[in-house]
Amino acid sequence: MLVDGGIGFDAADAATRARQAEEDGYAGVWCPETGHDAFLPLVLAAQHTERLELGTGIAVAFARNPMSMAMVANDAQLYSQGRFLLGLGSQIKPHIEKRFSMPWSHPAPRMREYISAMRAIWACWNEGAELNFRGDYYTHRLMTPFFNPGPNPYGPPKVFLAAVGTLMTEVAGEVADGLLVHGFTTERYVREVTLPALARGLERSGRSRADVQVAYPAFVVTGQDEQGMAAAAQAVRSQIAFYGSTPAYLPVLELHGWGDLHRELNRLSKQGGWAEMANLIDDEVLATFAVVAEPEQVPAGLAERFGGVVDRISFYAPYQMPRERWRQVVAGIAAS
Repeated sequence: MLVDGGIGFDAADAATRARQAEEDGYAGVWCPETGHDAFLPLVLAAQHTERLELGTGIAVAFARNPMSMAMVANDAQLYSQGRFLLGLGSQIKPHIEKRFSMPWSHPAPRMREYISAMRAIWACWNEGAELNFRGDYYTHRLMTPFFNPGPNPYGPPKVFLAAVGTLMTEVAGEVADGLLVHGFTTERYVREVTLPALARGLERSGRSRADVQVAYPAFVVTGQDEQGMAAAAQAVRSQIAFYGSTPAYLPVLELHGWGDLHRELNRLSKQGGWAEMANLIDDEVLATFAVVAEPEQVPAGLAERFGGVVDRISFYAPYQMPRERWRQVVAGIAAS
């Protein structure tokens, strides 16, 4: 498995964080689009690294049209000398309509068409193909020389698609180069639900599992001592509770027979009972969602669950642990 890190939510330290990640042996880093743009920090990171892959994790697709996304991704691929990974996500209807003031409809079919439209645009620039994309949601038929950047010496970037439900996972198998699995999942859900959905999409596109990468941010509970382990466990319980309260993630809990847990978490979330919610995540639920181990044992725990299942793994760890300890974990995974 390749091990990825993150630049984090502060764009100001992007260059430093990326350089440290490369020094520590990470294969890539992902930058989220939350309170900051996801692309600009990666341009800074590209200037201060040599081999590190640089991905948006995620950029909101439906906040932009395929042409604008294709252009910024093409530039990021150029500036990073072929190391850019375009991670896309759909977001949810309220954000698309009320935050971005953009249209929302049928996210899976729209995303399939969105990525296909970008590929048509890149083919126009890189291969000289006529731009004549006509779809149900997007139409791109005009490309004059003044607006054509010409061939990218590194080709188009790889496209990773974030998916929670099975329909979007199938789309990833049809048109993307990789799948970004949501952190709120379990080994069983990945094996029984996610991978079969991905396989259905791959079959429709005439491709095999070897043609895509599956990336997964795994919940990890670890620490240098008992106190650190306890703090890490509480932080991860809170994160699991937050996701578990959201209806979109109910299928994961239902697979394990924990539908009632979702309903109670959802009720408490509407009352602002966040601390009480975290206390509902017992040791069984925690251990199902997260690898709970001392740092030296984390590589073996991840390999046992996801070895041969995912291609790229990162650490979903909403707490602090010294950089040197994480470096040892990365080295342990690389050696396993």
